[in-house]
Formats: sequence, structure tokens, C-alpha cells
Amino acid sequence: LVIAGMMAEGYTYVDDIKIIERGYEDFDEKLRGIGANIIKEDCEKDFRNTLREVKKAGYAGVEFAGYHGLSATEVRDLLNELDLAVAASHVPYEKLVDDFDATVAFEKAIGNTRIVIPYATFPDKKGWEDFAATLKTLLPTLQAEGFTVYYHNHGHEFTSISDFDAVAYLATALPGLKLEVDVYWLQYAEQNVDAWLEAQKSAVGLLHIKEMQAEPKESTEIGKGILPIVEYVQKAKTFELPWLIVEQEAFQALTPMEAMRANYQALHKIIEECR
Repeated sequence: LVIAGMMAEGYTYVDDIKIIERGYEDFDEKLRGIGANIIKEDCEKDFRNTLREVKKAGYAGVEFAGYHGLSATEVRDLLNELDLAVAASHVPYEKLVDDFDATVAFEKAIGNTRIVIPYATFPDKKGWEDFAATLKTLLPTLQAEGFTVYYHNHGHEFTSISDFDAVAYLATALPGLKLEVDVYWLQYAEQNVDAWLEAQKSAVGLLHIKEMQAEPKESTEIGKGILPIVEYVQKAKTFELPWLIVEQEAFQALTPMEAMRANYQALHKIIEECR
């Protein structure tokens, strides 16, 4: 669709590019290489201040999905300055395969011990089987380096191939793989979230707490939507998960920074009520 937009007359605007980048590293640079003119929000200039605001809001840690030009030393020093922990880092599968040593060195240097593969998609079961086979050789190497490896789901893993749950398949095929479960996408894919979590209990290692509004169906601030967030927090407590990770991809009335603060307050209140 992005390529089709480039071929059309006029301008094509693509927002939420981070969703694409989960599966295609340096996507904007690849498009520049074939003649596209990309306007991308420059997060680097605000990255340090954003982390400061995250700490001010009350969060104890962060999950990274890129470092916006900072070196490992700069990231580590900033985390130490702010007393923020690394909950995990989203690292594209291709980066682990193509640049293993440098990637591992960077993650170790910032104090990260959880690597999350943020995205994969294949047209058939064979593709997922091949992916699992490659991961089977990669997992022990990462584990030997001190990392726990997770797979982060979206919705397509449950819907793109008839009668096939790709996430459950990965958990069964790879006992050493943990799951970072995005409850929003489970619901979006019309799964029974509670039953699915129970069925995959031994593999669930992290939860993405992301609220869903009814119409249009997109993410919103915690407490403003239709998902039973309290039940998810209780489930995480039962599973003894180390982190609940807040994520929001669509914004209605609040700015992202305002939503970040509101989400902390809402989730903190729920956590206190579940103690």
C-alpha cells in the first residue's frame, strides 16, 4: 500500500510508521533509497526529555522500541540519572540475525535482559514453521548471553490463516520462548482473552495493557474503553509477571504525553485496588 501511494499522483501521508518498523527495520531509509521523500517525526531531539517526563509521571521503567541515535552509554547514563529500569526492548528479528554481536552488546550495555521480537508475518503455516526453526537455533545463543526472549503478538497471527493460532504454535514449538501478550490485539482478533491467557499461562511473560474504545475500534486511555483492564491486572498478578507495559497507538482528545500521564494514573489506581 505504501508503494502504491508513492505511485499515485499528489502526496501520500503515512502515520503510525512504528507499526511498520516493527517488521521492517529502517523502513523510511529503504523508501528514501528508491526515491521517496519521507517526513518522519524527529523523536531524537525530544528523547531525553520524554524519558524525564515518563519518570516524572511515576513509571518505574521503560520498554524501548529504538534509541533515536543515542549510544548505549548515553542510554545507560540517562537511565541511571533518572532511576528508570529497562523492562524490555523490541528488537527486530532481522537485526538479531544480521547484526547479532552488536545488538547483544548494545542491549547488555544498557542493562536489558529481555529481548522482544516485535513482529512477524507469513502467508502460510510453512512460513511460521520455518520461522520457529530459525528461532530454535537463535534462542539458546541469546539465553546463553543472559536474555529472555519474547514474541509480541498483533491480530494477524490469529486471523490470517484459517484455523491456525500462530502465537500458540510458537509457544508450543519453542518451550524457551516467552510471550509478550498484547491484550488489545487478542480482543481485536475476537479471541476469548481470559481463556487464551489461561491456556498459554506457562509461556506468558509480559502483558501489554492497551485499552480499546468501541467505535472506531482503536486504542484509547485506560479506563475510557471497553476492555476489562482490572481483570487483566489481576491475571498478571496471578501469573507473577514482572512488568505491565502501557501502550497506546491512537489518541482522541489528549496528546501522547497527556495520555501517558493519564494511563499511569489509571493503571496505578487499578494496581493498588488489586493488592
